[in-house]
Amino acid sequence: MRKPRRRPGAGPTLADVAARAGVSPATASRVLHQSTRRVGQQHRERVLRAARELDYRPDLSAQAMARGTAPVLALLVSSIDDPYFSAIAAGVARSAQRHGAIVTIAVTGRDTGRELTALRTLRGQRPRAVLVAGSRTLGSRHSEALLAELRSLVDAGGRAVFIGRPSGGLPAVRPANLDAARALGTAIAGLGHRRAVVVTGAGRLETVRERTEGLRQGLAASGGRVIAVESDAFDRRGGYRATRRLLANGGLSAADVLCAGNDFMAVGAMTALRDGGLRPGEDIAVTGFNDIETAADVTPRLTTVHFPLAEIGERAARLALDPEACGGEDVLVPGLVRLRDSSPDRRGGAPRER
Repeated sequence: MRKPRRRPGAGPTLADVAARAGVSPATASRVLHQSTRRVGQQHRERVLRAARELDYRPDLSAQAMARGTAPVLALLVSSIDDPYFSAIAAGVARSAQRHGAIVTIAVTGRDTGRELTALRTLRGQRPRAVLVAGSRTLGSRHSEALLAELRSLVDAGGRAVFIGRPSGGLPAVRPANLDAARALGTAIAGLGHRRAVVVTGAGRLETVRERTEGLRQGLAASGGRVIAVESDAFDRRGGYRATRRLLANGGLSAADVLCAGNDFMAVGAMTALRDGGLRPGEDIAVTGFNDIETAADVTPRLTTVHFPLAEIGERAARLALDPEACGGEDVLVPGLVRLRDSSPDRRGGAPRER
């Protein structure tokens, strides 16, 4: 079979792959560019084998020019060292692979201004879709500009999905923070822990507000209450610093449980308690939120709320990439309370994980 001519030094083209596979360029394009149109299995295998033999690499910029978008899913994420976000990112990557998309990640540090800058830069790649992961920040002066940029992407044929509270009529997949925190408050109050100190992130984060309010409601239903809230960075170091301040000012003297805004903060808080001479799970109960992988491995094992984090990432990516998915959805993913050793039953006995 005669090979198509090409410039010396140029890489193999789509026409080269089609000629080697003995199919039309249109068929080769459908296979290699993940078209939704069906191609027979025999032709598909021949095209993929020819592409491997020729070491063919699709030109993403050319695809973007032709289609208006490239097979790229942009993920804006608050942090990559927080297991919460890394688990979500893993789910996003799995779903993106099934839809023939490449994931590009930008770390924004829970800063709406950085989200806006990252989004404007990533739009130069003409992504098929954008996921914005992380709590919305109340009162940010960049919020409207971010929404305008996302709407512009949608108007141009792309998709935008929040992993967190929805905004501006755009779809979202998010943990049911308020309901789950209420269930956690009810559960620990039922174990005899009625006076809680909350160690959490900044109050301008909607996730912080929802979880703190849910704890208040759950405790109050059983005669308990939140006696203090200490805020710091929403990470391990923030949990440590906030707890050290409470130890220094006597803020823990009347508390029988320390409720951290997430598991990462809870791990830092338990270290601070030990440094201050207190035994987590014995002198004071401790709870977290999210059920990251290490929550059941720390000592004592951490009481927390389990969310299927990877599944949340997968569902968000599917919503963004599946042509059949409906827009404007707000998918709430329920949590499940996991009672472990860090919150012993003050009425007698040790809690069973559930």
